[in-house]
Amino acid sequence: MRKLVFQMATSLNGRVDDPNAWMSGVSDDLYADIERLYDTYDTVLVGHTTYEEMVGYWPGAETEEGGTDTNRRMAHRMNTYRKFVLSRTGEPGPLPWSNAELVRIDDDNALVAFVEGLKQQPGRDIHISGGASLARSVVRLGLVDDYHLFVYPTLTGGLAWFDDITNSRVLRLVRATTYRGGVLGLAYEVAHGEVPVPVERASFTDFLDR
Repeated sequence: MRKLVFQMATSLNGRVDDPNAWMSGVSDDLYADIERLYDTYDTVLVGHTTYEEMVGYWPGAETEEGGTDTNRRMAHRMNTYRKFVLSRTGEPGPLPWSNAELVRIDDDNALVAFVEGLKQQPGRDIHISGGASLARSVVRLGLVDDYHLFVYPTLTGGLAWFDDITNSRVLRLVRATTYRGGVLGLAYEVAHGEVPVPVERASFTDFLDR
């Protein structure tokens, strides 16, 4: 079964909205890793606002003069992958960007049914590309299987991707990578079915007893 992968840049305190307010840029080594990870996908889920930003850039980036090889490869992936634009408004159906389709999602049940249905289809993994509201929703609903987080060394106010979680989640660390500019890449997989057992202690120092 395919996985839904939450691959996003985030601040140290988990901010996922308005990256222009806290991202310092994307270094070449980080971009190369992002492009490599994209080879494991063939489907992208995106909110309507983020779609408008993407469609304004990616269609022309594949043939843009002066662009890097990495960016051209990334543009080719973005232009050829299936793209589902999830929205509470709008008319369902094909969109102007190649292989893009608007899907009407009215509530949590519809979102869960749509994502679980995609996971059952053959193909590569599915990337949740944003925006912040959609990202927070799939995390809250427990639909994410893997996390690839690119953590910027910045503390900033804003919407955090985990704010709406109401129960504990156990993640297994798969890989940690450092990039130029102090960015840390953290890859986790969700340990489905595992719930941490709270251990009562009178104080923090009791956890240090061996």
